[in-house]
Amino acid sequence: MAGKLYLCATPIGNLEDITYRVVRTLKEVDLIGAEDTRNSIKLLNHFDINTPMTSYHEFNKYDKAKVLVEEMLQGKNIALITDAGTPGISDPGEELVRQCFEAGVEVTSLPGAAACVTALTMSGQRTRRFVFEAFLPKDKKEKAKVLENLEKETRTIVIYEAPHRLTKTLKELERVLGDRPITICRELTKKFEEAFQTTITEAIELYQEKEPKGEYVLVIAGKPEEELEAEKRKQWEEMTVKEHVNYYIGQGNDKKEAMKLTAKDRGVSKRDIYNQLIE
Repeated sequence: MAGKLYLCATPIGNLEDITYRVVRTLKEVDLIGAEDTRNSIKLLNHFDINTPMTSYHEFNKYDKAKVLVEEMLQGKNIALITDAGTPGISDPGEELVRQCFEAGVEVTSLPGAAACVTALTMSGQRTRRFVFEAFLPKDKKEKAKVLENLEKETRTIVIYEAPHRLTKTLKELERVLGDRPITICRELTKKFEEAFQTTITEAIELYQEKEPKGEYVLVIAGKPEEELEAEKRKQWEEMTVKEHVNYYIGQGNDKKEAMKLTAKDRGVSKRDIYNQLIE
């Protein structure tokens, strides 16, 4: 029978934030795939776990995933751990999971620490709806596209950032999003954990005087719905009714549906739109 993949969440700072189930599983599996074996050996030694490890990271994730899947098909049970937090969240674990599903290997996830959820829950920002962007892309064009999409995002935004890039990222966020409310979280679960509410502009001023230290999670308020609606109304007002209807036809709607959507945007009846088109 085929083995199984266990995604095991590890602490993001405080070693007490590991579950009994994860410790037991790491002791029982045949092999542990670790993002950085030199880092993970400290965790395993702390909990007296002697299971063999193998490296699985960003630079070998495709080929190594094939090897690990083959071992599981032959009956081995394998656990996957990341340097900190839950495998598959902003790390190469997602590729191994994808290949497991393609091969018919069973996958289960053992819940535990995740920096994005930890920061969100203690941020004081809205938590019902949120979007997680992890680290912004390094490629300039790709980053610009992500930021452009976030400009109209009404959900709370969660972003990871390293200390040496923090100020630059805050300036980019200010340029695209404006001066939004933000909660800055750093060194989560560690001795010098900190979380404070401010604005993006104030945060830039703060870190121009104070050197950023530690790992950061930025929790940013989404664009207010009423502000987004006002922008849309302004956009529609600048169009003629014909241009407005053609906009929706260009998106693949038939003329009847395009007229219905135009009427909704403008707060009038479909008959009014029809009459204006005739005129």
